[in-house]
Amino acid sequence: MERLNFPLLSNQTQTMTGSASSAQRIQRIFDMQQKHAIQLRTERIQERIKQLKKLKSWIDKNDFLIKKAIYDDFRKPEAEVDMSDIYPVLTELKDAIRNIKRWSSVTPVDGSVAYLTTSAQVEYEPKGVCLIMAPWNFPFNLTIGPLVSALAAGNTVMIKPSEMTPNTSALIDDMVGELFREEEVAVFNGEAEVAKTLLELPFDHIFFTGSPAIGKLIMKAAAEHLTSVTLELGGKSPAVIDENVNIRDAARKIAWGKFLNNGQTCVAPDYVLVHTQVKDQFLDALSVQVSSLFGGNEGLIGASPDYARLVNRRHFSRISSLMEEALQKGAKVRFGNHKDEADHFISPTVLTDVSLDMQVMEEEIFGPVLPVITYNDLHEAISIINKKPKPLALYYFGKSKKRRRQLVSSTSSGTVCINDCVIQYSHPHLPFGGVNNSGLGKAHGRYGFLAFSNEKAVLKQRIGFTSSRFIYPPYTKSVRLILKLLKKYF
Repeated sequence: MERLNFPLLSNQTQTMTGSASSAQRIQRIFDMQQKHAIQLRTERIQERIKQLKKLKSWIDKNDFLIKKAIYDDFRKPEAEVDMSDIYPVLTELKDAIRNIKRWSSVTPVDGSVAYLTTSAQVEYEPKGVCLIMAPWNFPFNLTIGPLVSALAAGNTVMIKPSEMTPNTSALIDDMVGELFREEEVAVFNGEAEVAKTLLELPFDHIFFTGSPAIGKLIMKAAAEHLTSVTLELGGKSPAVIDENVNIRDAARKIAWGKFLNNGQTCVAPDYVLVHTQVKDQFLDALSVQVSSLFGGNEGLIGASPDYARLVNRRHFSRISSLMEEALQKGAKVRFGNHKDEADHFISPTVLTDVSLDMQVMEEEIFGPVLPVITYNDLHEAISIINKKPKPLALYYFGKSKKRRRQLVSSTSSGTVCINDCVIQYSHPHLPFGGVNNSGLGKAHGRYGFLAFSNEKAVLKQRIGFTSSRFIYPPYTKSVRLILKLLKKYF
C-alpha cells in the first residue's frame, strides 16, 4: 500500500531551532499520553462511544471541507472522495459504535478436565500510546480509519500524516484540535525529522501504511522497544482473466479499479494475466470502458472532471520512467500514454508485450499504467504470481469454479476478490491486510479493534483447590500414573 514518502534516512532536516521545538513538543505530548493511557484502562466503554460519535458528527457536518482539501491535493472528484475516503471511515465509525460493547466484552473460555476447578476468560485491554503513520494516497481514509480502531480499543493516539498532501494533513490537524485534547489525540505534521523523532519513542503499538521498503525501517525502529506493529503495505496485485470470462464485465471492473484515484490505490490491479484466447477482446473492451468512464476519446480524458491527478511532479517522473524503460525493452502501448507534467497528468495506459524483467513488473506501479501479459495455461499464471512477493490482493475473473479454486489455493495473498476488484477493501466484516511483503496484521472492524488491543488471558482458581496438584513433588508412583492417564485420555 503506497505511499508514505518520507525517507527515514533523509538528509532533509528542519532548522536547529525548529527541530528542537518539534522534538520537545513530541516528547511533552508523549509523556502526557502515557499518563492518560493508564487512566483510560478503567474508563467506561460509553466514553469511547462518545468520542466516536463526536468524530462522526464532525465528518457529517464538514464533508465539504474534506472534499475541498483532497481536491486541492489531487483534483479528485467529489463523488470519488465520498466513495473512497469518507464512506469507508463512516462505515468504520458506525460499525464500532454499534459493536464496541460486544467487542470489549469478556470472552469466557472452556477448559479441559484438568481445569475443572478453574474459570478462564479473555479480557481486552488497550495497548496504550499508539502511533499512526499515514500515507498520501487516501490521506483522510487511511489516517482516520485506523484512528477509529485505536479509539474504540481505548488508546491514546499520536498521528503523523503525510507531508505530500498538505491540504488534507492540515485539515486533519484542525479536526483533531477541535475534537480532542492533546493527551487523547495529537497530530504532528512535518517531514523526515518529525517521523524520525516519533519513531525513537517507546510506543505501545505502531500502525503504518506505506511501502514495503519503508515498512522494513518501521519494523527496525519498533524492534528497539519491542513495539508491536500493524503494517499495511502493498505489492503487485495480479488480475487473472480466464478464457471463459464475461469480457465486458471484467473490462469495466478492471478499468474502474485500476484507474480509481489515478491508479494510486494499494489494492488496484497492478498487472493483468489474460488467457491468450481472449486477449484481443479483453484489450478492446478495456479501451471502450476507459473511454466510457472518463468521457469520450483519449484526448478528452485530461478534461474529465472524474479523473484524478498524480500527487506531485516527483511521482509523475517516477511513473514516466517506468513506462520509458518498458518501451525501450520492447513493450508496446495499446492505448494511452498522454502526459502533461505541469498538470501531473498521465492518461490511462495499457502496455502489452511486457516481459518480467521490466521495472513495471518488478515494482509496484502505483499509477495509471497497466501491464498485460498473456498465458496459455493457468499453471503459467500461477507460476508468475508465485515468483513474486506475496501481493495484497489477488483478482480472478471467470466462470470456472475449478480454476478459481486452483488459483486461490495455489497462491498466497492478503485478500482475494472474485469477478470484481478493490471492493473487498471496504467490506466492514472482512479482515484487511497483507501477508509478508504486503503487510503484517489486520485492520477494519473487529479486526482493527483487536490490532489495538491486548488480549489478556485471565484464569481464576478456587481457594483450597489446584489443578496443578499432580505437578507438585514428590513424584510418587501414583502421581506418575495419574499424569500418564491425563496425557492419554484428556
